[in-house]
Amino acid sequence: MFYLTDNNDIKKCIQQLATANILWIDTEVADYNTRKPRLSLIQVLAESQDLIGDRVYILDVLDNLDLTNFFIDKIMVEPNIEKVFHNARFDIKFLGKNEAKNITCTWEIAKKLPYYILPVPNFKLKTLVENLTDFKNIDKEIQGSDWGQRPLTEKQLEYAKMDSVYLAQVHLALFELMKQNNSEPTAENLDELSQRYQDILHEWKLLDSEIAHILERIKLAMQVQNISETSTFKLSATERVTQKVNFAELAAIVQDREIDLDFPITVTQKLQKDFGDIINEISVNKEKTSSWKLTVKNLSDIN
Repeated sequence: MFYLTDNNDIKKCIQQLATANILWIDTEVADYNTRKPRLSLIQVLAESQDLIGDRVYILDVLDNLDLTNFFIDKIMVEPNIEKVFHNARFDIKFLGKNEAKNITCTWEIAKKLPYYILPVPNFKLKTLVENLTDFKNIDKEIQGSDWGQRPLTEKQLEYAKMDSVYLAQVHLALFELMKQNNSEPTAENLDELSQRYQDILHEWKLLDSEIAHILERIKLAMQVQNISETSTFKLSATERVTQKVNFAELAAIVQDREIDLDFPITVTQKLQKDFGDIINEISVNKEKTSSWKLTVKNLSDIN
């Protein structure tokens, strides 16, 4: 780990990092839950094979807008450098905002993977690290410590160092999952997919029907027992009010008051039938859309 506090050392480091093709970046923020959060540290790793944090650069930029802007100018807005974050929207609020280019977010990648491929309860970095890498029992307690204090403690620096390592390993693991499951439609084996569908269909029906039945029982029980909330569920009621008017009455009012009311309406099959030949006297704009529906044949006919 290289913990840099000198302005010149930090700028030299940033210039060196700007030659990399990809960087794994994390930040620590002081007063993050106040109206004026302050960027405290920028942690950068350029070598994903580092599993202990020896090559992590920790840049101390607390209350140093000049250094932060230098990092933004040399790295964040550079399109040729891929910058990997976890929950990037938070970090780039301090590092270039909309000007940041070539940003990869591991939270977004994880969110796009189907649950059966990535069966995790949430997409927090700790969760992904413990499920996708060999790192276990990650302690995030230090995350909420005072990042505005100086000097920082050894525990804080150790925590900051390892977050970049964790990020890189999660990114690599997610990349492999994406590669394995990012199938090309033109090369799909339909027989294999169909067989897999048949193999799990019965199990899915059992689980789906059981879950639906359990939820219905819980809802009814909570209503009868007058319980609005449990440790798992919250029962709430909603009312939907639909307002309808007589079309002829509305048309008469619009005409009588000379209201400029001109917008297209969808002519349903019932309206077409009611209009009859009158429809031919009206200017009709036809919009054609196509949709695809996949239906399952009788499985007894397939087997």
